[in-house]
Amino acid sequence: MTTALNPLSELGRTAVETSARLTKISIDSAERAFAINLEYAKAAVAQATLTARAAAGVQDVEQFLTVRNRLAENAVENLVGYSRSLYEVASEAQSELSKLAEERMAAYQAAVVEAVDQASKVAPGSGDVAVAAVKQSMAATTAAFDTLHKAARQVASYADASVKAAKAPKTRK
Repeated sequence: MTTALNPLSELGRTAVETSARLTKISIDSAERAFAINLEYAKAAVAQATLTARAAAGVQDVEQFLTVRNRLAENAVENLVGYSRSLYEVASEAQSELSKLAEERMAAYQAAVVEAVDQASKVAPGSGDVAVAAVKQSMAATTAAFDTLHKAARQVASYADASVKAAKAPKTRK
């Protein structure tokens, strides 16, 4: 009876730990996103003040167009910086969640293999076929998970490359 409780208590313990890590990752990411939003809001208020001052000081159409162009460039730069900051938070959260999923999958696979090995020791003679089928199923599941994980990493890599390309200053002709 104690052998049946130990795997169950271990499963419960790891589920609680996983939930706690998932919650921490989510809250930390939300906190960072909130800080970025607050920072951007403060900067927007400061920019609005500067815009009002600049507009009040305009004396002719040419100066107005120059001020307008400069303000538009600043707004675009601020928006790109804001988007980049939020992307970095999301990217880091995705990386941490992916790492957590990998760890949980590896632990799950190890637990299943251990349980199958233990079952094979006490199984009757025909149990070898069932054990082999379970092990083959686990190998197929692992291969599928690895393929999906590799594809997700490639997508993340392409997205990261796109964001980094957007960071690069564009040269004007």
